[in-house]
Amino acid sequence: MPVLTRLIPSPVVVDIRPGALDDLAAVLADQRISHSGKLAVAISGGSGAKLRDRLAPALPGADWFEVGGGTLDDAIKLGDAMKKGRYDAVVGLGGGKIIDCAKFAAARIGLPLVAVATNLSHDGLCSPVATLDNDAGRGSYGVPNPIAVVIDLDVIREAPVRFVRSGIGDALSNISAVRDWELANREKGEQIDGLAAAMARQAGEAVLRHPGGVGDDAFLQVLAEGLVLTGISMSVAGDSRPASGACHEINHAFDLLFPKRAASHGEQCGLGAVFAMHLRGAREESAYMAEVLRRHGLPVLPEEIGFTPDEFVQVVEFAPTTRPGRFTILEHLALSTDQIRDAYADYAKAIGS
Repeated sequence: MPVLTRLIPSPVVVDIRPGALDDLAAVLADQRISHSGKLAVAISGGSGAKLRDRLAPALPGADWFEVGGGTLDDAIKLGDAMKKGRYDAVVGLGGGKIIDCAKFAAARIGLPLVAVATNLSHDGLCSPVATLDNDAGRGSYGVPNPIAVVIDLDVIREAPVRFVRSGIGDALSNISAVRDWELANREKGEQIDGLAAAMARQAGEAVLRHPGGVGDDAFLQVLAEGLVLTGISMSVAGDSRPASGACHEINHAFDLLFPKRAASHGEQCGLGAVFAMHLRGAREESAYMAEVLRRHGLPVLPEEIGFTPDEFVQVVEFAPTTRPGRFTILEHLALSTDQIRDAYADYAKAIGS
């Protein structure tokens, strides 16, 4: 019998530890990334500009490009500017918006991307997707995985704690997303990639079960590794299915219905995941997930991010329209407005305040 294997798209370097930024030049000098030292580095005007002063002496062959924001136009402009030079690789240095712009620009000009994350707000830092604002709202664009990921835990601790909390919510939502994938398999015959599901689920479980907090290096290490693994799981699956179910539909609905009041991606995904677990009857798991989110300072009720129960009912009712063709517990139950209202009242009573 022949031995069958498959190639998994993943970074050639993953460096997650305190002080990792001090060795960035050595990582970039790797012959698989840059043979000449000619690099195009995308940064923000905030934390990225400060890091430029720190890193520029060690990267004499780099050209630096300041990114205005996280829109499709910003990413196109970045790619056009980088196209004028001759580079071995693109480096995205900053938060999610900067890295997504750098991903898109690198794909547009055919260069590998090195993701250097300065916060852990969501799982997009190693995913094959760039999420960018456009004229229609927000779009997801397929891009290659980063060739390298560097996360300095000292830099992560300097970022506002809300970014770490957001990453926690996004990581924990994997657990609910994989359950939705399994539901789609049972009810609709949708094929599951077992490796992708295992990677995403275990990434979420590792964060859920870790006893540490947002200020602990050990916890930050597990969270960072979990977000990287989640991104790779999406590459394995070929789409966002391992990490995006009812939880993310609810998040998208918040963003679309209340764009000026929406909370962070991870806060909304975490809340959506706990509610989705409650809807599928996993009451003990839902309660435990809510307990962990609360311990980390994350919301589990819509009122905690400024929304009324009636607005949350509106969000849940609208959520399935945000991802046509995706089957989750929301599509499966197809609850009426009154049924959603009753389900939320039961949920709020079950998890307490």
